[in-house]
Amino acid sequence: MVSIEATDGAPGGADDRVHALVAECGRRARAGSAGLTEAPDSVIDSALTAMADRLVAAESEILAANQRDVDAARAAGMSPALQDRLRLDAARLKAMADQLRLLAEAPFPARETPLRSLPGGLRLAERRRPVGVIGANFEARPNVTVDVASQLVKSRNAGVLRTGSAALTSANALYQHVIAPGLRDVGLDPDAIQLLPDASRASAVALVRQTDLIPLVILRGSGDATRSLGAEAARHGVRTLAHADGGGVLYVDAAADLDRATELLVAGLDRLGVCNRVNLLLVHRDVAGEAVPRFEAALTELGVRASLPPYDHPVGYEWALDSGREATVTIAEVADLAEAVTIANTETSGLAATIVTEDRAAAERFIATAIGTGIFWNASTRLLDGFKLHGVPETGINVDHVPGPRGPVTFQDLYLRQYVVVPEDAPGLPG
Repeated sequence: MVSIEATDGAPGGADDRVHALVAECGRRARAGSAGLTEAPDSVIDSALTAMADRLVAAESEILAANQRDVDAARAAGMSPALQDRLRLDAARLKAMADQLRLLAEAPFPARETPLRSLPGGLRLAERRRPVGVIGANFEARPNVTVDVASQLVKSRNAGVLRTGSAALTSANALYQHVIAPGLRDVGLDPDAIQLLPDASRASAVALVRQTDLIPLVILRGSGDATRSLGAEAARHGVRTLAHADGGGVLYVDAAADLDRATELLVAGLDRLGVCNRVNLLLVHRDVAGEAVPRFEAALTELGVRASLPPYDHPVGYEWALDSGREATVTIAEVADLAEAVTIANTETSGLAATIVTEDRAAAERFIATAIGTGIFWNASTRLLDGFKLHGVPETGINVDHVPGPRGPVTFQDLYLRQYVVVPEDAPGLPG
């Protein structure tokens, strides 16, 4: 990891020094990427297992660092829900270690897939290649540091990671005690994964300007900030996988089992500061008279406020990003399924939507017409998660409406497609 002092001699002002810092991290990561590309599968998986072992061994150091972040956040007035995102404890560290071990056991996708024979005695194959160096900018959730780093290593990509100031002490402890030594333990270059020591806005901007060094950047965080960085990246020819907005929709159909609907509402609010929590509750008008009071009572018991019309906010407003008001759910009555789908498709982020119904035909219409990255029938929006759907951590949830990775992005998505044409009688190429 590069120190800030390494850029003190750079010409120009603070932004120039930060740009030089990020560029140096990119160069070091690129130099370290060769070892990842050439490493056997067994070495890659051993690195992840070593990280898991290191995570357990360094529990006291990591929790002490995290407590400093939490204390500083509390003193600065951070809301309880955002503090929950920031906080680590023994159980969360164990879960992180367990996920690293599961990732180590996950099969690698085939590096080469035969496609067909071509005229002239040739054959065509499709190969998967690492991107090279991938950047990542993410919010104040220390576990994401390990989630992203491990996904990059599993996909044989190097990386430059940046988190905000609220989590930087925790992230640095995870880098120093887990990520770098885990790579070193199996003979891989720890420089392949870099953690930026600078948490300024300038470092985020510099990360998406490294056209030649860092061609792809994963963006996670608040919608406006992520969209701004995405626009800056586009100006510099850097591609992004953006997780800009969240919020789950729960639609209670006329044929819903209201007990089940209440259970799914409660299940979708087990954590308030996450993107896939229930954010908007849509209720069919035929059952609203009975259902809404039940839902309000359930919300009250959870300590969550119901926002009812007339609203002073857009219907799809994302409460998880509203510091101090995360404990809020918008409730809206709708005329029918079609109106519910229209609202979910046009007035929310399109992250996740659930229909609660015992009517199979209604569920099928909902699934056919809702365009979110995750659509569920009688299941919680909280299932839209890389670990819950794929059994491995995610780098983020992409909600773009373009071809490419969409929904939870995992290591299997972090490859480039390459076509290879060789003589028909040539032996299989090395991986």
